[in-house]
Amino acid sequence: MRKFWRYAWRGLALFTFLVLVYQLWIFAHVVAWIWVNPSSSSFMDDRRQILQEKNPEAELKHQWVPYAKISVSLKRAIVAAEDSKFLDHDGFDWEALQKAYEKNLKKGRIVAGGSTISQQLAKNLFLSSKKTPWRKLQEAVITLMLEGVMDKRRILEIYLNVIEWGNGVFGAEAAARHYYQTGAANLGPAQAARLASMVPNPRYYDRNRSSPALTRKTGIILARMPLVTVP
Repeated sequence: MRKFWRYAWRGLALFTFLVLVYQLWIFAHVVAWIWVNPSSSSFMDDRRQILQEKNPEAELKHQWVPYAKISVSLKRAIVAAEDSKFLDHDGFDWEALQKAYEKNLKKGRIVAGGSTISQQLAKNLFLSSKKTPWRKLQEAVITLMLEGVMDKRRILEIYLNVIEWGNGVFGAEAAARHYYQTGAANLGPAQAARLASMVPNPRYYDRNRSSPALTRKTGIILARMPLVTVP
């Protein structure tokens, strides 16, 4: 029994050490990305692998553009749609999470998220799409890292450049060219609101661009945009 506990403590110590090393690895990337643009993300790597299983030569549509070359309308639309309190919270919108919990409880299934832009970025950059308690805990830790070392402008800049906007389409520039044959800097309010409406389910809306639900959501976001402040 004594030997068992000795090995158990050693195993626990090794596990704790590996977890700590992993957290430091993530933190090092977050700090580096204050100045260096991430070339990919966990979600992008997953999608590329899935696409290449069907077509080995498949590549993602993605082109990084600096914050200044992304339409203010798109910035407003994304904040209005995804995280209206983006400039005010420290990474978590507790009121939105509470409302999402109550809504999901009432429906008996997950129909609302309540995640902030910072939480979504944490998930996109480092985590898989599998929903597990460990992933939610890790997402929270990474969110604190992002909010702790980056300003809101940089968080939004990275978010706009890495989120999925269609089948193999990632980032604002690729989305603008995919849907409107223009650059991200040239998007008007209506175009921006429509792109923001697609974010929760981009591959579906890529296939169903005339969806009445998409049109309805676009109108709601368009009405909210003048009320939004962005970095």
